This record gives sequence, structure tokens and C-alpha cells, in this order.
Amino acid sequence: MLTSNRGIFAATLLAGLGLSATPAFAETDDVVQLADASAVEFDRAAEPVLMHDVSYVGGESEFELSGNVSLVSDYRFRGVSFSDGDPALQGGIDLAHSSGFYIGTWGSTISGGTPYGELEVDLYGGWSGDISDGVSFDAGLLYYVYPTENELANALDVDTDYFEPYASIGTSLGPVSATLGVAYAWDQASLGDQDNLYISTDFEAAIPNTPLTLTAHAGYTDGVFATQADGTSFDWGLGASYAVTGSLSLGVNYVDTQGPAIEDFTDAGFFFTIGYSM
Repeated sequence: MLTSNRGIFAATLLAGLGLSATPAFAETDDVVQLADASAVEFDRAAEPVLMHDVSYVGGESEFELSGNVSLVSDYRFRGVSFSDGDPALQGGIDLAHSSGFYIGTWGSTISGGTPYGELEVDLYGGWSGDISDGVSFDAGLLYYVYPTENELANALDVDTDYFEPYASIGTSLGPVSATLGVAYAWDQASLGDQDNLYISTDFEAAIPNTPLTLTAHAGYTDGVFATQADGTSFDWGLGASYAVTGSLSLGVNYVDTQGPAIEDFTDAGFFFTIGYSM
């Protein structure tokens, strides 16, 4: 399952710097958010934990509850920092049914500026499962919420929240798992009445007989979230994670994106994560 008014914030700041032609309140992502739902990110669905060993009728529960928490050195979303280059605390909870339907929430501290406050909360729901032998599919709807908007934003009636449907298909290429994803945010007030299309590919390979997993990510943006003045941009990342235990992991990720390299915003670099799933 799925990495905001990230786009709005990003586009707004770029516009203010003369780097983008987005409107004044244009706004600020399937999967890790290692240090970025833009580069390989921590899966918002952690290892499942049975919510009840026995159901109401005495059989096994059809529901699974899972959660995760992580500390990242910089919250990167599609190559852009939403924590101003500072560490961010993140975490989420998912409830999945054996039918494949799920709901969940994920949150992160941010440094979002005047309209966005200091917290992002993502609410989502969808369906995930196998559609054929060796092929999985995931589709749902994400709602990005910024609950700590300040009084000025409320007084000006500035919209910061927005919706983004998403879908992905995954398979295995030998020892490598591969995922192709797409997310589309239609034109909404929080996006300056513009839309955004994001297409991404993610690869993951566990190194046999070791606790190491390697990841790679590439994404393409067309719309308000782009980091180039022409309204399009690519972002990419390479990462590695080390499983300390079955629940605790350490990660490092290199993230970069097209466009001007603004310090603590769009500049490339290495970012670190410590995560715990339950």
C-alpha cells in the first residue's frame, strides 16, 4: 500500500524562487518511505500481526493489524524534502481483510511552512492481491491531510488537503521483485486547480544468506509537483536496508531529482532510516 500537500508546498516554494510557473497556493507520493516515498520508502504496511487469534465465531480472524514507526534523517517525497533537511518521525497503522481490502493511516512530522503546519497525515484505503500466478495488483485512494494548519491559513481559507488515487502492478524477475505504479491527483483547489501525474518503478532484491536488501527507484512527474519549470521532472534513488531483527531495520538511501539543487529541499544526498515494524 502506499509515499501531501507536498506538491503544493514544493510548487509554491519553487514559484516563489522563480523556478516554476505554479500558482501561489499550488501544493506540496507505493513501497518505503526509506527516506522518501520518492525514493524507495518504508512500506506503510509493516509485517502483519493478527488482530485476534480467534474470531467471533471461533475460527481464525479474517483481519490483520500491522504497524510501523521510523526515524528518517530527512523526509523526502519524490525527491523533495518536506522536513527542511531535518530528521522526521514517521509511523502508520494498517487494517487488512483476507479479501484483500484494507484501510490505513500514515503520518510524518514536516516543516511545511505557513499553510501546512508541522504534521502530515495520510488516510488511504484500497484492495491488494494476486490477479494471476506471480502477478499482484494494488489500487486505492489516498487523502493527504495537514491537521496543524495555522490560524492565518484558516483565516484565509487556504485549502491544503487533497486526494490522489493510485494503482500498481508487481511481479518477480528472478530474484528481483519489480513494481510499476501510477498516481494521479486531479485538479483540486489545494493544487492551485492543477493536476499531477506520477509514474514510478521500484525494484527490490534480497541478498541470499544475508540480512541485506537492495532497492532502486525511478519516478516521472508531469504536473504541479514537478521540480522543473516546464512542469515535468524525473527523480531516482538507490538504497540498501539491513535487518537487525525480524522487526528492526536500518536503511540508507541516495536520492536525487531533476531541477535546481536547492539546499535542504531538492539537493541530492544520502539519507538514513531506522525502522521498526509490528
